[in-house]
Amino acid sequence: MKSPVVKRSIVVAGHKTSVSLEEAFWNGMKEISGLRNMTLSELVGEIDGARQQGNLSSAIRLFVLDYFKSRAMQPDKVPAQ
Repeated sequence: MKSPVVKRSIVVAGHKTSVSLEEAFWNGMKEISGLRNMTLSELVGEIDGARQQGNLSSAIRLFVLDYFKSRAMQPDKVPAQ
């Protein structure tokens, strides 16, 4: 059985590292970076620079979870009529 965790290499602040995440989190990262008009590497660098503890994979998971959780809690916009 194939593992749901996908390991990818990424350059963060000029250094190559590998990050293991479930495909859903990779997809979430791609969506967020696209909405922010930044590369995946730039977004991971931002997350890496802001983390206080823990490993990078955990920091990314928490970032993606928080992003979509706060987006889900925003009141629906009422369409103009």
